[in-house]
Amino acid sequence: MADVIHSSSFSSLSSSFLDPQNAARARVGVAPLVWDDRLAAFALAWANSRRIFGACSLQHSRGPYGENIFWGSGGAGRSWNPSDAVESWMSERRWYDYGTNSCLGGRGACGHYTQVVSRFSRRVGCARVQCGRGDVFMACDYFPPGNNGQRPF
Repeated sequence: MADVIHSSSFSSLSSSFLDPQNAARARVGVAPLVWDDRLAAFALAWANSRRIFGACSLQHSRGPYGENIFWGSGGAGRSWNPSDAVESWMSERRWYDYGTNSCLGGRGACGHYTQVVSRFSRRVGCARVQCGRGDVFMACDYFPPGNNGQRPF
């Protein structure tokens, strides 16, 4: 099962991706992201390829966009939703050091966070697919890409 959201049928699933990301962007003074169907189609194609060929393995597309991905285990009947993915990405905020524009040495990654709040990114499209055993893979693709070596905000 795959979920992609089109602007013509804006749903709670798309706002589950957009709202928390735009709230984080507002906190750092960055303009909100706008939904893009083309990016959502790209995210869906990648998510489906992970579902079909990669058992939902956590792997980036290496496409032309900025990208955040998420995998959630289906164990114990857990149902993963977009806000879970965004919350996971936003949890990396604690590792970002604005002064050095880098992740705190050896303590963790912060690239998902900096992509969400990147002032360079203006549009986003996301998708969610259900994999075997109840696992879930989600992807959001951003244009223009963030994480370009400059401070995100």
